[in-house]
Amino acid sequence: MTTPLPTPPFRPDQYERYRRHLELPAFGAEAQQKLLAARVLLIGAGGLGCPLAQYLAAAGVGTLGLVDFDVVEASNLQRQVLYGTRDIGRSKVDVARERIVALNPDVRVETFAQRLTADDALSLLADFDVIVDGTDNFPTRYLANDACVLLGKPNVHGSIFRFEGQATVFDARRGPCYRCLYPEPPPPGSVPSCAEGGVLGVLPGLIALIQATETIKLLAGIGEPLIGRLLQYDALEMGFQEFRLRKDPQCPVCGEQPTVTALIDYEGFCGVSREPGAAWDRARSAAEVAAMQQRGENFLFLDVREPDEWRAAHLAGTRLVPLGELPARIGELSDWKERPVVVHCRSGVRSAQACRILHEHGFADVWNLSGGIQAWALTVDPRVSQS
Repeated sequence: MTTPLPTPPFRPDQYERYRRHLELPAFGAEAQQKLLAARVLLIGAGGLGCPLAQYLAAAGVGTLGLVDFDVVEASNLQRQVLYGTRDIGRSKVDVARERIVALNPDVRVETFAQRLTADDALSLLADFDVIVDGTDNFPTRYLANDACVLLGKPNVHGSIFRFEGQATVFDARRGPCYRCLYPEPPPPGSVPSCAEGGVLGVLPGLIALIQATETIKLLAGIGEPLIGRLLQYDALEMGFQEFRLRKDPQCPVCGEQPTVTALIDYEGFCGVSREPGAAWDRARSAAEVAAMQQRGENFLFLDVREPDEWRAAHLAGTRLVPLGELPARIGELSDWKERPVVVHCRSGVRSAQACRILHEHGFADVWNLSGGIQAWALTVDPRVSQS
């Protein structure tokens, strides 16, 4: 629910803080008042969410909601600019709130240290004017999209991968939604995450700035938003491309005869399942596993990469069973059901899936090698090629 506009004139400290906005033609006091009264929900406090929160807070968006269940990890610090080394292990939304309030005490921060789920998405999003999607997984993207369509909310979307990013505004009242562009999710595992594919540290900053700009335009009622247009950026070429998007009349959620009229099971829809804290969701560092080997501990060291990756480089003492073959070959590993198993791949993503499969087949002591063979090469043995 939007709060009442502040009564002008601005406080002296507000006048000084927002003076450059107040001097802008076609912006001025009225637009700044709209920002101060606005409520924006950021889904994700990671690579995109961090610069988004900083710039929207600096601009004077009155209330920022932050949804993120995660804690700060060392691997975040290369691009998630709200956090520092001392914050490792702390809740992201707690750290973000501290930084935002320090940046601009005018901004009220509402934190939700949780996953966005179909059970609570509608009630959570309903209280905000603009939803900004900074997530990194398909189930949450589809969930955020469908909730925005059902609630009639604009969805400022951004995504990043390696050296490329894209941004647009989905608003089913005036243009297409996310499902118009991507009716079906890709097969599980076919699109690497940033954890597996990597991402240039500065890339999310640029995409988040586009998202922040679009959010401010929507709130202030100025300019031409990216509705029906997708802006794609290539950092290596330093080039932008714009693509026109059309509303799909057959879209299952925003089309002429929608079949999705309530939120669904989005992990099932996307063919994935990942429960935080599950028994199979455990990891050991490369240094810990190397120490296990040095102590002569008896454990199965399972490599779930492809044969060509194995031929290029593999770790001593490992056994190769590619992830795609694992369910059919699970019987070969039955002797290890009650003994320790450490699984690795290139970066830890496929091996996490393998850990879940093993756990579902009754393996009791399964661990994922965090960072995979990449982490081993960087922290244990630099002679290992990162295939």
